[in-house]
Amino acid sequence: MRQNKSNPEYVVTPMSTEFALDQMVMQQVRAWDVLDERVLEVMRRVPRGQFVPPSYREVAYADTAIPLPHGQHMLAPKVVGRILQALDPAPLDSVLEVGTGSGYLTACLASCARQVQSIDIHEDLAAAAAARLAANGLANAQVRAADAFALELKHYYNVIVLTGSLPRYDERFQQALEPGGRLFAIVGDGPVMAARLVQRVAANRWTSIDLFETWVEPLVHAARPPRFVF
Repeated sequence: MRQNKSNPEYVVTPMSTEFALDQMVMQQVRAWDVLDERVLEVMRRVPRGQFVPPSYREVAYADTAIPLPHGQHMLAPKVVGRILQALDPAPLDSVLEVGTGSGYLTACLASCARQVQSIDIHEDLAAAAAARLAANGLANAQVRAADAFALELKHYYNVIVLTGSLPRYDERFQQALEPGGRLFAIVGDGPVMAARLVQRVAANRWTSIDLFETWVEPLVHAARPPRFVF
């Protein structure tokens, strides 16, 4: 990952929080094959505790997906680390994130890339995440409430990340990649889903590789495979 040096540094956190961040990075993220030191440094600097709901602050740095309103969840830290390592966002990259959630992954992406546009279908989640990002000085991250499946993705991005799953893979997102661009998507209908990295290698050619298995809630309005009734 190529760190964006132009972004503001975070305020130094109390020693107890620094210790919790370091433990999270070393015992959860690095232990799950996230070995890119630039990714680990970003995750040490971004205070996850400032992005969790107040009632869950005590487990902000635990190895768990933290509940959010509307049945959503913050991704576990180790999953965030694997996403960042796979996408390798660079200082000149333009990023689209679908599913802002708490804004934590948005903050990590904005610490590395030129610009992050993040959308969430839930207005309250989008507004709360925007406030957290602004409080942390991340002016290069813009959040708005929108339905990704109702948008025409005419802009081309270097990086696209979907934080909810696609029960059935949807090619509209890979079509919005620049040549050389990378897409992270979680594909499947459970109970086990595949975290997939897709890269646009030419105007009409893409490659894909499955990285690991996980499970997350489907994106709202994502297409589902047909059900067979016997």
